Amino acid sequence: MFSRKQKHILLKFFSLFSIVRGYNILVIVIAQYLTSIYILAPELPISEVVFDPNLLCLVLASAAAIAGGYIINNFYDSEKDIINRPNKTMLDKIVSQQTKLSSYFVLNLISVFFASYVSFKAVAFFSVYIFMIWFYSHKLKKYPFVGNLVAAILAVIPFFAVFIYYGNFNHVIFVHATFLFLLIAMRELTKDLENIKGDLTQNYRTIPVVYGAKMSKQMLSILSLLTLIPIILLLTRYEIGYMYIFFIGSVLALLLFNFILWKSSKKLHYIILHTILKLIIVVGVFSIVLLNVNLVLSRLL
Repeated sequence: MFSRKQKHILLKFFSLFSIVRGYNILVIVIAQYLTSIYILAPELPISEVVFDPNLLCLVLASAAAIAGGYIINNFYDSEKDIINRPNKTMLDKIVSQQTKLSSYFVLNLISVFFASYVSFKAVAFFSVYIFMIWFYSHKLKKYPFVGNLVAAILAVIPFFAVFIYYGNFNHVIFVHATFLFLLIAMRELTKDLENIKGDLTQNYRTIPVVYGAKMSKQMLSILSLLTLIPIILLLTRYEIGYMYIFFIGSVLALLLFNFILWKSSKKLHYIILHTILKLIIVVGVFSIVLLNVNLVLSRLL
């Protein structure tokens, strides 16, 4: 059995894991590697990509910066999260605000350290990224439109670090990135609807608070329609292998999303909508292997 001290340390670990959303970071790490293998450098052997120390450092720099971002975001949102996520907040409060700040600075230093292994440009890239995350958490997220736009951009930026490293700027990459950007923008707006009570109490001027739920729903429907543009382009103009299955499934999932959206009035409904979008994003990450099934089979056989 664990001693009281060991239990306390274990609880702190789970609390910190909850704050940095370790599961999200793991998905991002997997996405960066799969993107590198199947989209950015498909001509290279898988082992050469996986064991590339520069790519590893870029992925670790991204993971550390994102983890730090979640911590500083949690630090600034602690008051409204008591209202919006009382159960999660109880777990998060096991870690003190001082510990959160210390962890934030350590993670940022780790991010810059790993970036320095690659190049000075990588250090500059992640330094700007870290600053933008702080500025978003401290100021921008409280404003409608700007906060949502910046949040979506910040979520996509780690992938551009890998794009720049490989120097691959094929059009298809930007079409994929546009689809991801639109989904993340939808997720951010859905989160605003989900958290409207706490945002209103803490004077966060989000789109639902300023313009109301109806306009927010209209914007979500428009964004879901816009996702059809990259989907149609990918299905008709580019070779995407069996990944067409994912995009057809995404269209069906977004139809379900809109059906539930216009019947939603409670927080539970918005949590379901948020979950649908997260599932599309996560399934999309693992569907990257469908771009080249033969490559997978050749490595397994």
